[in-house]
Amino acid sequence: MFQFEYQTRVRYAETDKMGYVYYGNYAAFYEIARTEMLRSTGFSYRELEDMGVMLPVIEMKCKYIKPARYDDLITIKTTIRIKPAVRIIFEYELFNEKQELVNTGETTLVFVDIIKNKPTMPPAIFLDKMSKYFD
Repeated sequence: MFQFEYQTRVRYAETDKMGYVYYGNYAAFYEIARTEMLRSTGFSYRELEDMGVMLPVIEMKCKYIKPARYDDLITIKTTIRIKPAVRIIFEYELFNEKQELVNTGETTLVFVDIIKNKPTMPPAIFLDKMSKYFD
């Protein structure tokens, strides 16, 4: 299992008239967290694309528990429980500064060969980077 935490501050532009994070912005928080999680392994989305592989989201789940508000420092805990294969599943838990759970989510992404536009296994170098988390 691979876990990673990333913090970001809620910007005014991410909130609605009530000062709560607009519901659609949680998808962006998930993307930021998984991008930084992969970067922490020494491997980036850009490198995957340069190798001819893209990672589109094929499913997203999102549960709103409490509102996150303007200027809150939120911690996004991201977990990969299952070793990546053709699919990779990210789970998210978002906490406010009081360590209260405000949101949970999950995204499923699939590795796709850019040229063939077909699902594919991740590059071997990517699997090597991830293997230490899934013994």
